Amino acid sequence: MPQKLTSVWRAVVEMGFIMFLFYSNLLMGEFIRSNNGQGKSLIFALNDIFTVNDLVIAIICAFIGYVVFEYLRKKL
Repeated sequence: MPQKLTSVWRAVVEMGFIMFLFYSNLLMGEFIRSNNGQGKSLIFALNDIFTVNDLVIAIICAFIGYVVFEYLRKKL
């Protein structure tokens, strides 16, 4: 595989992992916060966190995280 394509896949995987961590953190917080003995389901929490605003925030944070980790990787 060419080097340029390999680095693109690496960026996609790393950004995807950062987005996974972001959404799992949101899901844990939303599920715990909204489930105060009221019997709300996991589906309710999922519907609450998967919004366009959260997706934009996740993409921006993943890009910033990727840039920071690449910078640190090259410096160390």
